[in-house]
Amino acid sequence: MNPSISGAEDAAKISRQVAGDVRAPINFIVRQASKPYFLSSVSTGGVPKLFFETEEHTVTIRDVRPELDSLSIDRQGFELYRHETSVDDLYDDAAVRDVYNVEIEDLLQEATGASRVVVFDHTRRADGPTGAANPDGMRGPAYLAHVDYTVLSGPERARKFLGAEEVDRVFGSGGRIMEVNVWRPITGPVQRSPLAVADAESIKIEELIATDQKYPDRVGEIYLVAHGPDQRWCWVSGMERNETLLIKGWDSLDDGRAKFTPHSAFPMPEQDPDAPARESIETRTYLIFEG
Repeated sequence: MNPSISGAEDAAKISRQVAGDVRAPINFIVRQASKPYFLSSVSTGGVPKLFFETEEHTVTIRDVRPELDSLSIDRQGFELYRHETSVDDLYDDAAVRDVYNVEIEDLLQEATGASRVVVFDHTRRADGPTGAANPDGMRGPAYLAHVDYTVLSGPERARKFLGAEEVDRVFGSGGRIMEVNVWRPITGPVQRSPLAVADAESIKIEELIATDQKYPDRVGEIYLVAHGPDQRWCWVSGMERNETLLIKGWDSLDDGRAKFTPHSAFPMPEQDPDAPARESIETRTYLIFEG
């Protein structure tokens, strides 16, 4: 956790907004006999089309802002970092590519000690009527508990974006590769549709359901999450534009540390429909640690 953030101090500053533990619904996949799949937003031109059943469970979502100092991306699977960006308009694709990417690379190297960071994707989301603009279409919040990568697709995508020779070189020398999503509010504080993240230590491997994500030109694989009674869900109340949530999507190490971190948007209890829409940008990255 970034030492410049004090969870207890920050908790005291957001009394003007909803804070504290909440009870709210999260959508989970229903287990089925065959492998589930869905058509991606890119394929449908709108919301994804699901070919499986989901079920809603109202769960306790713990506000971890008072305990930010104790969070670890290798234990819980997520951390919060305070981080300013010099990019005024995070809808400006050129500024994101030329400036924001470098800022994110520097942030992750400082936060994790990675030898190298490669940014390979961004997605903007908004819970307004039309969603948020992206080069491949509009996106709303993802209201379904999921992990962006699996034990198969994590290294597969790494080979695509880093190159097969580079991945083989890193693994051959005893190195490590990790996928991390960096989630930031475009405007703050977040008052609608915040992000819930699961404490990775509370997720059983059998609760992660491999699911095909079909694009027009390829098939990816993600984990959807089946509900479990021992899962611990968390959120950081009142997130501001200068705060980033680091979420581990996949880790090549299999030594007991967090490997996958489920997450999902959720509606705030008695959410104010007139509150500003939640707007966010998530940046997907690969981190390389030399052996």
